[in-house]
Amino acid sequence: MTVVTLADHQHQPQQHLAAPATPRMSVESKLDYCKAFAASGLLPRQFRGQPANLLYAVEYAESLGLHPMVAITGVHVIEGKPSASSALISALVRRAGHRLRIKGDATAAVAQIIRTDDPDWTFEVRFTIEDARRAGLLGKDVWKKYPAAMLKARALSSVARDACEEALFGIHYTPEELGAIVDQEGNPIYVAGEIQQDTGEQTPQDVERPDFLALAQDCPDADAVRAVWGQAKAAGAPADYLAQVAAIGRNKPGAKVAEQPPVEDVVKAEPVSDAQIAADAAAARAQMYEAAQAAGLDVQEADEAFEAAHGCPAVFASAEQLRAQVADLREAVEGDQ
Repeated sequence: MTVVTLADHQHQPQQHLAAPATPRMSVESKLDYCKAFAASGLLPRQFRGQPANLLYAVEYAESLGLHPMVAITGVHVIEGKPSASSALISALVRRAGHRLRIKGDATAAVAQIIRTDDPDWTFEVRFTIEDARRAGLLGKDVWKKYPAAMLKARALSSVARDACEEALFGIHYTPEELGAIVDQEGNPIYVAGEIQQDTGEQTPQDVERPDFLALAQDCPDADAVRAVWGQAKAAGAPADYLAQVAAIGRNKPGAKVAEQPPVEDVVKAEPVSDAQIAADAAAARAQMYEAAQAAGLDVQEADEAFEAAHGCPAVFASAEQLRAQVADLREAVEGDQ
């Protein structure tokens, strides 16, 4: 296999950075080699029994001037884009003759590169835990367990892109930056041969959000609580949390309270069946949608307005709550006229 060196790509014969050359193999020979190699149980999972994947790695290694095993263990294709571990990016930078320095801890990392052709200038990137927080990275398990390693990897890949992109040959990012779930060394985790992707979804306890309950308690009236409720919903707060915010609003000035029948009427009233309750709620819901239409709202907007005011979906609301919303909507329409 003929190795393509950095000097070949950059037309700089003074750089002798190639691995020892090996005889070029034909495509058929490479396929035979990969078919035999794919049977090894020591390969990473994405290559076991996958000679086509191995052939890709062999070809990619040849284009980078690397030994095939380096590409097999260090290059990972995420959604069609090649990525590399921070260790391999570091090796590529140093192989090109550039000076690389990196240091850091669990709060910040700094990476520096001094190019061989421009020794008087230092490229530097600093990546802090606050940068990671703003980027929404701290909810990931690997960031919780190994923040120092993750910060160094981010600083390293960023400074390499800035300082010597030509040394990376298209490998611009680490697997973690492309969305893969990685281990503490930055290598993607494979299950059944597939790279596990970070969906971006976080559990409620991982989501850093303001204390909307405290904000609601501090609100002067129900209208202000409704605004806080909308913020909480936009932030992805769960339904039970939203209900707690709404409950605070019902005790504030300006809250809409459904009229209660006189006590004597309640005592004398005949028991109401579940069917009657459901029918009464359905009729009130139809009235609410009719009033919402008159106010210029479609069904979805009407549902959102009701939930913001009462803290529960309209489909689960009582007839009293729905009629209170009807009164509010009609009042709003009359106020606009």
